[in-house]
Amino acid sequence: MSEYIATIGLEVHCELKTETKLFCSCRNVFGAAPNTNTCPVCAGHPGVLPVINRKAVEYTVRAGCAIGCEISRFSKWDRKNYFYPDLPKAWQTSQYDLPLCIGGSVTFDVNGEEKTVRLNRIHLEEDAGKLVHSGNCTTVDYNRCGVPLMECVTEPDMHSADEAVAFLEELASIFRYSGVSDCRMQEGSIRADVNLSLSRPGEPLGTRTETKNLNSFRSVRRAIEAEIKRQTEVLESGGKVVQETRHFDDNTGTGYGMRSKEDAQDYRYFPEPDLMPVVLSDADIERIKADLPELKRARRKRYVSELGLSDYDASQLTSEPEIADLFDGAVKAGANAKKAANYVMSEIMRKGKTAGEDGIAIGVTSVQLAELLSLVDKGEINLVSSRDVLDKMWLNPNESAAKAVDELGLRQNNDAGEIEKLVREIIAANPGPANDFRNGNEKVLSFFVGQLMKATKGKTNPKIAGELIRRLLSE
Repeated sequence: MSEYIATIGLEVHCELKTETKLFCSCRNVFGAAPNTNTCPVCAGHPGVLPVINRKAVEYTVRAGCAIGCEISRFSKWDRKNYFYPDLPKAWQTSQYDLPLCIGGSVTFDVNGEEKTVRLNRIHLEEDAGKLVHSGNCTTVDYNRCGVPLMECVTEPDMHSADEAVAFLEELASIFRYSGVSDCRMQEGSIRADVNLSLSRPGEPLGTRTETKNLNSFRSVRRAIEAEIKRQTEVLESGGKVVQETRHFDDNTGTGYGMRSKEDAQDYRYFPEPDLMPVVLSDADIERIKADLPELKRARRKRYVSELGLSDYDASQLTSEPEIADLFDGAVKAGANAKKAANYVMSEIMRKGKTAGEDGIAIGVTSVQLAELLSLVDKGEINLVSSRDVLDKMWLNPNESAAKAVDELGLRQNNDAGEIEKLVREIIAANPGPANDFRNGNEKVLSFFVGQLMKATKGKTNPKIAGELIRRLLSE
């Protein structure tokens, strides 16, 4: 009996980080008190008229350009009709047959291999509100209603949970690097629906189910694995998989059917009469495309091929666009690539992860970092002291590294004559350890370095100190 093959397609919903909502001037922010960022337009009052947010359209086009989509010169809005408490108008303003972006693909690495997943489309729509369940009571928060939402629909090119998660991680990085979304899954700004069917090799695709609103990579993985297991058991027992919409309970690790799966005709799509179509010129698209930054995958390859970094270092430095931008800027300002990479990974990322409630917070500029590394390279401060300098510069873009060093009194003493005098005094005061070194105990050297650092309050160049102490102990 042949094993079943899973065929997976994703519908990824990504909230855009515009200042305001898609069709009104309400603020687009997360965490506000319920129903405080609402108005008659996003609350669905009769007779109100929407106005298109130009930035949301440009962000969607920008995302499409980053993924290699064909950008539509003409697209329109449609009403997707359904009744649910979180949708006050009883329809969602979306795009049906003429989306903004068509095609495209995402290439990513999974289990040591490169894979490409094709996209069917990216269209722009408004988000719905949020149902808040508490005990036997359910309330509705309409703050999210009307937030601009990209829906990215893939072709059914994935066949495992590993592939689906790796694809999502790469897609999220493209959106973050493009600057169109923060992709914070815990805030619901990127969510995925999983369409999945099973079939044996050589047979037609099986009946698919759709698991809705998965808001973490972990949930996507667990939901796919659970649905593969469930469908396998149904088929092996002689049953038939029913086309339906399902929910995955992350607490129990199980899914359950919610309703029969809708098709397009069930939504009674028709053109939105209150909005003009979106018309883009070639110049519009070229302007948006020209503003795209270098994306994660391209940067990682460049760091290895041009800067000589390891695959691991390149992967770490491109984990967040803010980190990659800081590193690139520091190298451009004159920092050594390898030394900058080591410092960013050891000090900046440590401090930034601590300071950032979510993601990473960067508190220094590329110029400040390059100057700090230059002072370390010249021996004017050591790496340990540089942490104090970094603390002083953090969140103060006008503080220069040199000024911070002087204000903290951390500039190293590189006067060889003065250091030699101190070392001779320390050796004379410690004849026992000195004899131990002369008798072959190399470990004693660190004792003398420590004594010198203590005497100079850490302001001695460690390299000069080590070489000098070794020479004087050998006399």
